[in-house]
Amino acid sequence: MENFKDVLLDLDPIDDIVRIELFYADGEEAGVLMNKLGSAGSVKVYSHLYKMFGSINVEAAIEGLSLYAEHTADAEDHPRKHPNIDRLFQVIEDKDPMTIKIIKA
Repeated sequence: MENFKDVLLDLDPIDDIVRIELFYADGEEAGVLMNKLGSAGSVKVYSHLYKMFGSINVEAAIEGLSLYAEHTADAEDHPRKHPNIDRLFQVIEDKDPMTIKIIKA
């Protein structure tokens, strides 16, 4: 199994992204991912999922969990420790997709 650090090397650069805004189907904000130390990996993952799927639907969430590699198991064992992974679990459970807005510099 590839680890998260190696997965990130295969994803497109995110230098031009300031943040990613996530929204539930009803328009309510689901979260914001800032492109900064500690969350840049999640910005890369969610940006990649947006490019592949156009939203975070069930298929995108499954792919995202695969990309998070070893962090996915840790998130399962420790709910709320990895909120960006928890969102993907929630999409799969509820079958309720999220829309994405990418804010660039």
